[in-house]
Amino acid sequence: MSKKKISLPEDELVQALRNHEKIAIEALYDMYSASLYGVISRIVIDIPTSEDVLQETFVKIWNSFSNYSAEKGRLFTWMVNIARNMAIDKIRSKDFRNQQKNHELENNVTFIDEQRNTVYKPELMGIKNLVETLKPEQKSILDLVYFKGYTHVEAAEELGIPLGTIKTRLRMAIQELRKHFN
Repeated sequence: MSKKKISLPEDELVQALRNHEKIAIEALYDMYSASLYGVISRIVIDIPTSEDVLQETFVKIWNSFSNYSAEKGRLFTWMVNIARNMAIDKIRSKDFRNQQKNHELENNVTFIDEQRNTVYKPELMGIKNLVETLKPEQKSILDLVYFKGYTHVEAAEELGIPLGTIKTRLRMAIQELRKHFN
């Protein structure tokens, strides 16, 4: 048995939202979720993340409804701006960018492995042991940049050291590791 969708005229919906009535959030979701999800999913391609942003958007609409002014524009326009801004904030966030970098890396590694029919076994390669032989300042930078997906600038910010120092230490770490493969 499917639930009947709730639809209210805009003025009644606005009043119900101002009064924080339960029917308001139900009607809001039934009336606008598909449209807002469409806006979000064009910006945030990842489906689960888009769904999370949609939920966060409804929470923000509910919690900040006192900021809405009918004189400034229609309710839908105000909500679309919130959804759009939240989606942009999500894709600009450091966590999201790092997550995407890791996905890209995983996909590329998997593709290469499939093409070359290789099996990845870091314990056989001894990479972890080799990294442990590096100086602590090199190891921390290598960990951030190669294993956690940070950019050089983000690693510099995280460690509170100049960008040039990051690049130099990273280059030295790579040169040190190369000695083991020649």
